[in-house]
Amino acid sequence: MARTKVPKRKARRPAKTAKRTAAHGTRRSRTAAAPIEPVRGATRSDVGGVRLEIGRAGAARVKRVVYPPGFRWSVDMKPEVGTDLCMHGHVGFLASGAIRIEYPDGCALELVAPQVVAIEPGHDGAVIGDAPAVLIELDFEKATVERLGLPAAHRHA
Repeated sequence: MARTKVPKRKARRPAKTAKRTAAHGTRRSRTAAAPIEPVRGATRSDVGGVRLEIGRAGAARVKRVVYPPGFRWSVDMKPEVGTDLCMHGHVGFLASGAIRIEYPDGCALELVAPQVVAIEPGHDGAVIGDAPAVLIELDFEKATVERLGLPAAHRHA
């Protein structure tokens, strides 16, 4: 049996280091969060420390919601909104980070990106960890629960 010669592969060069020393300038760490670019075609507002970017898509709104590390709805948003719990339903995609949702009956769920989410109204929520949580959300303003088929309140399946 004849041997075939297999061409040698070039050795891969090690990846460049994530940070350079101060003498050589600095480079952003590969694990550091990249700056979040604004969403084109969306309006931006900041409420309770949360960055909201909202754009229209037909009859719906598409939102990018950036919750900062340490955010808790009952601490940061309750004074802005005036209700004890978040009464909005959320349907979308958790693109990065992690959040914990708690309901008054003691139910809690932890959502970790990447994950599709459907959160019923009547909850408290908090960011878990040191990274912001970024939620891409679809809603119909006050008609979100009805239009997207969410229960009006948390219930057990």
